[in-house]
Amino acid sequence: MSDENAPPDENQTELPAIDFQSPGRFVVHNPASTGAIPEQREAAPFQLGEHQALQRFSSAEEAQAHALALLQQSRSSLCLYTPDLEPWLYNHSSVQDACTRFLLASPKNRLRILVRDVSRPVKQGHRLLNLAQRISSNLHIRRLNPDHPSEEIAYLLADARGLLLRSHPEDYAGYALYNDPSRVRLQQALFDQAWDISLLDPDLRSFLL
Repeated sequence: MSDENAPPDENQTELPAIDFQSPGRFVVHNPASTGAIPEQREAAPFQLGEHQALQRFSSAEEAQAHALALLQQSRSSLCLYTPDLEPWLYNHSSVQDACTRFLLASPKNRLRILVRDVSRPVKQGHRLLNLAQRISSNLHIRRLNPDHPSEEIAYLLADARGLLLRSHPEDYAGYALYNDPSRVRLQQALFDQAWDISLLDPDLRSFLL
């Protein structure tokens, strides 16, 4: 005999009905997404080759704005002199986009980067290193020669007129110039001297190959 046709058990007692009351609505707080789109950076409102006055800055945001303006407006040459590719300043999508457009605009355009220590960007990753893997013909990264004296500063040269310089790389403060050929010429000569004796670091070589 199947269970559904079995007679009811006379010894089975009927359970009382449960009185359920809803405690109301709950609000679920989900953790913030780790894949959020990085913040957009705005370039400083100055024109390369036109604006004459020296622009001093003291914050990271101001330094980022001036650097982006120079990177976006350069038309022939970019030179970057940096202790470790300074992620807070250069490891950003807007910087990568500006450098990509600059390099693809003409095969004659050249971006040269001198780094004092490449271990940190190689281990942690950096957008400019990734770009160097993709566009190796006119983007070159080399390490400062430790056997020769070098300036303990950080700067960016844009064409023959633009300069962003921080005399103390551990600080944000510095200044930007958008139309000072004489000062840029002097800094360019110092960069070229350091470039001529620079090295291709083994860690950097293996990363870029």
